[in-house]
Amino acid sequence: MVVGVVGAAGGVGASTLAALVARRLSRTTSTALVDLDRGAGGLDVVVGIEEVDGARWPDLHGAGGDVRGSDVVAVLPRWGACAVLSADRTRPTAVEPGVRLDVLHALACEVGALVLDLDRGTVVDGDAPLAACDAVVVAARTDLRCVAGTLALRPRLDQAATRRGLVVRAGASAALGARDVEAASGLEVWHVARHDRALATRAERVGPGGRGPAARSADAVVRRLGIAP
Repeated sequence: MVVGVVGAAGGVGASTLAALVARRLSRTTSTALVDLDRGAGGLDVVVGIEEVDGARWPDLHGAGGDVRGSDVVAVLPRWGACAVLSADRTRPTAVEPGVRLDVLHALACEVGALVLDLDRGTVVDGDAPLAACDAVVVAARTDLRCVAGTLALRPRLDQAATRRGLVVRAGASAALGARDVEAASGLEVWHVARHDRALATRAERVGPGGRGPAARSADAVVRRLGIAP
């Protein structure tokens, strides 16, 4: 199973949601979490393993062609049971598209679940591997910016014809509700979460996790995928 996670706008917690979904899936199957967000500082930082040895995307620049998924998994750092292929904040080297696709294909053939932290820009431009995804989750807030961002993603999501749903973070003072976002964007709401005030502080200490709203969002996504968390 390949699951893509993308934010309708910046700062909606898409990378954290991708990480938590991957962690939930890793409880029942071999799982890899892959960083495809060009503008972020690296998923290894998000999950708190930036000091753990292992390969990042720049180390795989020569891994194109008939690469074995088991070889890739073997060199990746681990976040618990989950293998993580992250960008490297100290080496912002672009990876050739062909190499990226070969590595993703190899991983998809090797692990039971592959979770992709997608780049919003590449989705809109048509460069994201949406066709390979069995499902795409769009993280959004209840505001007009996220409605507009979701509408910008819709043409490519429609073209890929994959399952897709919204995980909406509602705010107490928001003018819109989750159903307003659903109606305006045309995407089904899979889960509504309240704002997790403690998430940033907790993530700084121990990485994403716990039993807060973000973790419950991940549980809801995994249930939607038909897998018990």
